[in-house]
Amino acid sequence: MFRLAEELPVARRWAVGALLVMTFATGLVDAVSFLRLGHVFVANMTGNVVFLGFSLARGTGLPVLAPIVAMTAFVLGAFGGGRLSKAFGDRPRHWIGGAFAVQAAGLALTSVLLATGTPRPEGRWVLLVIALLGACSGLQNATVRLLAPRDLTTTVLTQTLTALTAESVLGAGTGARPQRRIASVLAMFAGAAAGALLLQVTSAGVVALASVLVAGAACVFALAPGERPVPAAR
Repeated sequence: MFRLAEELPVARRWAVGALLVMTFATGLVDAVSFLRLGHVFVANMTGNVVFLGFSLARGTGLPVLAPIVAMTAFVLGAFGGGRLSKAFGDRPRHWIGGAFAVQAAGLALTSVLLATGTPRPEGRWVLLVIALLGACSGLQNATVRLLAPRDLTTTVLTQTLTALTAESVLGAGTGARPQRRIASVLAMFAGAAAGALLLQVTSAGVVALASVLVAGAACVFALAPGERPVPAAR
């Protein structure tokens, strides 16, 4: 199977840039889901599991059905991502570009749904929005995981922060490649902050922006040039 550590369909700098853009998009999407859709995450499943546990206590006011829908859709999206990699893994440009294109289309559809009304956390059809966003995030997570980047997961930062500190020169490592890890943290933070600010104007626009960014990443993996071969030593 295709692995990022062994082969890239595009030049590494293009791949890193695209994955950082997708990390920013994740911050945008989770800002919408948490702040507008009733305190539920669509990319951070750890948060949903914890919130679901909290909701079992009386008086918390936390939702029960929404995180279950998000997690179920996420799992289905991840399953779809795995199937795509199996079907097109020998053609990484088609696989990665296609997976991200499907995700961008799902985000665009979600943006249209948000633009046609104002979903309330207690509204039933808001669960459809949560499901679409969860499935998109699951597809993204599965695809990026199968790419095998150690420090650019695009959706979670726990391992990134752990590696940044534990493998630093002050920890147990050499401090190699801290720039990517720092950039990943900053991209997620910037996306969440931008999403929260833009939500004061429009929810649909935030998801539409995420769709455009993911579509751009899809184009990068489908069309960007590959690594130039290293000239043989004479």
